[in-house]
Amino acid sequence: MNISYNWLKDLIDIDTPPDQLGQRLTNVGLAVEGIHQHGDDFVFDIDLTSNRPDCLSHLGVARELCVIADCGLRIEDSKGQSPNTDNQTLVTIQDADLCHRFTGRIIRSVKIGPSPKWLVDRLEAIGERGISNVADITNYVMHELGQPMHAFDLDKLAENRIVVRRAKNGETIKTLDEIDRKLDNTMLAICDAEKPVAIAGVMGGLHSSISDDTVNVLLEVAYFNRANIRTSSRTLGLTTEASYRFERGVDIENLHAASNRAADLIQDIAGGQLGEFIDLYPTKRELNRIESPDISAAVSRLTGLGVAESECIRILGLLGISSEETGVFTSPSWRHDIAIEEDLVEEIARHTGYENIADELPPAYGAGEYQASEARVKHLRQTLVDLGFDEAISYSFIDTKFDDTYELIPGVVNENADDTFVTLRDSVIEGAVRMRPTLLPGLLDSVRLNLNHQRRDLKLFELGKVFAATHGETGLPNEQESFALVITGGEVLEDRAMPLRDVDFYDAKGSVEAALRAAGLKRIEFVQADIKHLRKGQAASVWVNGRAIGNVGRLSDDIAAGHKFRQPVYVAEINLQMVLGVQVEPVVYRPLPKYPGIVRDVSLIGKRDVTFESIRTTVFDQNVKLCRNVMFVDVYEGKGMAQGERSITIRLEYRSEERTLIEDEVEVLHRQVLSNIEQKLGLGIRS
Repeated sequence: MNISYNWLKDLIDIDTPPDQLGQRLTNVGLAVEGIHQHGDDFVFDIDLTSNRPDCLSHLGVARELCVIADCGLRIEDSKGQSPNTDNQTLVTIQDADLCHRFTGRIIRSVKIGPSPKWLVDRLEAIGERGISNVADITNYVMHELGQPMHAFDLDKLAENRIVVRRAKNGETIKTLDEIDRKLDNTMLAICDAEKPVAIAGVMGGLHSSISDDTVNVLLEVAYFNRANIRTSSRTLGLTTEASYRFERGVDIENLHAASNRAADLIQDIAGGQLGEFIDLYPTKRELNRIESPDISAAVSRLTGLGVAESECIRILGLLGISSEETGVFTSPSWRHDIAIEEDLVEEIARHTGYENIADELPPAYGAGEYQASEARVKHLRQTLVDLGFDEAISYSFIDTKFDDTYELIPGVVNENADDTFVTLRDSVIEGAVRMRPTLLPGLLDSVRLNLNHQRRDLKLFELGKVFAATHGETGLPNEQESFALVITGGEVLEDRAMPLRDVDFYDAKGSVEAALRAAGLKRIEFVQADIKHLRKGQAASVWVNGRAIGNVGRLSDDIAAGHKFRQPVYVAEINLQMVLGVQVEPVVYRPLPKYPGIVRDVSLIGKRDVTFESIRTTVFDQNVKLCRNVMFVDVYEGKGMAQGERSITIRLEYRSEERTLIEDEVEVLHRQVLSNIEQKLGLGIRS
């Protein structure tokens, strides 16, 4: 179900950003699976369960937001007239068990034409295409109020009237999709005086549809038996937006409002004068009355939530569940799923927050609770496993010989502490008197053990705590959650005796980036740095939101020699506690580009200290609207290059969201971009 953010703002006074609004809707059970942008609008892709047909409309979602924002709906008063009975032959219902209510309204002297831009934009935002003004209005009102409707060309109806009856065996109708369909007597048909003109609740007929020549319109807004619509749809193999809603249940008391809303829009956009309006209501629907003498106590009993009586009444009231007498609630006509006390409790629990329901573990040794960040850690761990890593577990105690070997990750050392390290009074392992301030010694011991057993292609990671001294009255050490990884050898393919290639710095960097993205981080930067235990020129610090959280690179030659490593070893260590402290941003996606891009590859010659990142930043700083992306292709050093110089090949992509670009205009922009790079970075173009 697609819901427009701007459309919701027409119905309720909200200013919450789309991503936060999507999260709030998800929290109350309307799962927002994605948000994409359409022009100046944002569209929510909501996955609804079958018991919530009331939310198959913007009005239904707006009701949920009323509870969240504690405000009322903003619905314009309709100018439509009340039903009259001047023309009793306009509509006849022969099978009231299948058609519970039917309204028919005539609008004369309309002018069929294209819809205004605002209406087309609204429909296109939610995935509907524009047809004509009257047809678009019926679609618009269906998505706004949740009530399917159909417009007939009155002059194409035999005797200008409607008969709602069971179809006869063998009757046929050509539907709007121009397919001849055979009906039987299990199906409800909307007919004129002679033949079927629509399959009730499923699809209209082509013969009586609105065309450019239409002058007089008969607008049908009805309520049909849900089970019968489902049977007809399955038998015909025809599922539509209308049948999808009728099968799940629409609001039988909303027919007047929907008809009036459509009539108002038709008059405003297509002109016309209101004629006869008839409302036949042969099968009344009784609203459910639910007894709950103490709703607050019921919520506490069933969920453990402590919700005050007044708050319970507020939530239910804004959802349309009224309480005219103490202890008795009446479900609204649009909620078919509320029938017992437990249903009321569910509504209150949804808006109070399922996350506030406490987890109670049985008393047992070692019992605990899940932390809020547990899911992120699980994703990080699973991502590394998927990349071929094995998880290692090492001792938390290390030797003093490692005191000055490794540069500790940010957040571990307390600058006000008298000493950096935590020393044990009675060590468990001889010589291992330090609580580890880094995970690397344990991981590198594991690498050495594996190499001694002829396993030379290794990917290991470890998650655990590191410790450092702290300054304070308690004297307790500073504990930080950390994760580290090590990679060495070759990239081995399954069932291959020889490795495909030797791993390098970028394998370690990519593994760190994948792990951090799995933990919910998006903006990750790698900055060249001098790290004590890493080889110069193959080391980088890892930054998120303007602060360093760890490092990655090739192990220095001295440390590698101390461990007797004869092959390059790449390591990384990240402060996991700082990672989990970064709030996860919701996923927002955009539709794929409609128009093709034009790609230009160019090789730039300059000094070795000019990085690709500086080139990329220089390009985007120009704010060239049509330059969509800058990508790294290759780097070359060696024969033909001057001392201290190298060639960097980049790829620039130019694309417009509005049209297909031509070569000449791209060439002008491309020259401007290259000229700016040359001026600011001193790079020349390699011929």
